[in-house]
Amino acid sequence: MISSSAPVPEDDRFHSPHVPAPRPDCITLMWEPLHPTSGQIRVRDYTCDCEATSYELCQSGGLYFIRRTRRVNGVELIDECARSRLSKTLIVWGQLLLGSAR
Repeated sequence: MISSSAPVPEDDRFHSPHVPAPRPDCITLMWEPLHPTSGQIRVRDYTCDCEATSYELCQSGGLYFIRRTRRVNGVELIDECARSRLSKTLIVWGQLLLGSAR
């Protein structure tokens, strides 16, 4: 029988990645306010939202982009990078996850 008071180990398979601190040589991404879309947005990947800033890799109408959500003084601020092809956006997504872009 398993005791209900026993600690449950954290299972990293179900935990989103954390974005590391930006590296000194990190690229500054251009962020624009959330723009109205004519189609449905699909979130393809995302980072953990336990920090004040989290990110989502999104797809809409055949184009991909990164959405940033910041919690500042109890208010959610949402902005996006420019929309582009999957291959180009995946490069930026990888840079973000390595701390090479912000």
